[in-house]
Amino acid sequence: QLQLVESGGGLVQPGGSLRLSCAASGFTLNYFAIGWFRQAPGKEREGVSCISSSGGSTNYADSVKGRFTISRDNAKNMVYLQMNSLKPEDTAVYYCAANSYGCRPRSVDYTYWGQGTQVTVSS
Repeated sequence: QLQLVESGGGLVQPGGSLRLSCAASGFTLNYFAIGWFRQAPGKEREGVSCISSSGGSTNYADSVKGRFTISRDNAKNMVYLQMNSLKPEDTAVYYCAANSYGCRPRSVDYTYWGQGTQVTVSS
């Protein structure tokens, strides 16, 4: 069964950091671009960041540029999202998703999805 599993979410104070992980089972991530998306209550799912299959290309939403860093370790079949200087508006469920065609801005272009991990930024 092809599956993505996110981990690393939790409750953190404003200004704090978290590192999210995305693990694959049943397939190798090496041939897929991986995107991170998030969805806050009452809001649409939005793209946060994406990394190409080789790791040579990354992109970020304007709202997280300079604070979040996406990376991947293909040998471990893992993708990470390092989140620093977290703000209350970063509170959301974070999802990773795989796309064999490369980074795309729309969530509908991604084939495989994880179940999500909750990130709450609050004092």
